[in-house]
Amino acid sequence: MNQLRLGYLYGIGAYLLWGFFPIYLKLLRPAGPVEILAHRIIWSVAFVALLLAAMRHVGFLRTLARRPRALAGITLAAALIAVNWGTYIYGVTSDRVVETALGYFINPLVSVLLGVVALRERLRPAQWGALVVGALAVAVLTVDYGRLPWLALTLAFSFAGYGLVKKRLGLPAVEGLFVESAVLALPALAYLAWLSTRGDSTFGHVSAGHTALLVLAGAATAIPLLLFAGAANRLPLSTLGMLQYLAPILQLGCGVLIFHEPMPPARLAGFALVWLALAVFTVDALRQARRTRAAARAAALIPAPVPPISVRQRGVGDRQRRS
Repeated sequence: MNQLRLGYLYGIGAYLLWGFFPIYLKLLRPAGPVEILAHRIIWSVAFVALLLAAMRHVGFLRTLARRPRALAGITLAAALIAVNWGTYIYGVTSDRVVETALGYFINPLVSVLLGVVALRERLRPAQWGALVVGALAVAVLTVDYGRLPWLALTLAFSFAGYGLVKKRLGLPAVEGLFVESAVLALPALAYLAWLSTRGDSTFGHVSAGHTALLVLAGAATAIPLLLFAGAANRLPLSTLGMLQYLAPILQLGCGVLIFHEPMPPARLAGFALVWLALAVFTVDALRQARRTRAAARAAALIPAPVPPISVRQRGVGDRQRRS
């Protein structure tokens, strides 16, 4: 199969799974958000460990153990993804799927903002315009909710921060997920043990189907990440950036059409402003990508300059011809 087509299949598969993930999380009731998070961490470790064993690729742990700065970065990444997962699970199980979708809509804008603050990146005028429209959208939604949309902002900032840390670490998807989950595994196990001693654990006490779904949370976490990694290796960044909007669109559809969450006119106006900001941001990114490709093609067509021949080199060449 064509690698580009395979990349599209991987990318669409990853975002479809992420887009419909709220339905899966709703099935995990009556487990609470922290219990679901703990099971998601534990079974992610188990699932990815099996993958690494099948791939016979565990030697990276020895290399990583000799890099204390990388271990510190992984610990930070683990904390950020735990906040992200926990907030998302809380949002879905408390019937705020629409607000979780908002978080992933504004995530690209927050990533740009972090690039300015943390990496001292310079923005183009269109990017500044998108950020201003995005800030206006948050203001409108704050008026609509009667509070800051803190759940959406927590999701956006935690995932953008996670992406920034991961970019600096440069770990492959499977290895990164395993180490991050392993860092969180001990507190997750401790929480589940505490829950069990209190008699509040739902694991094994609701139904066989519910228990199986909690166990499968590890695979449901890892598989989209692996598909995304496969897509990232085969698709241009601009294409991947367009595909990323598929997940929050589906999450928004789940919230409004399946779970019947309210979407009053003011909230719709706030979302419309977010979509306008994303449209400006995306069009600018695509235009910049075209300019970069055109400049690269033009540079490839220009012949390399011939270094000037010195007087001494000409003299040697003349002697060689005469001989």
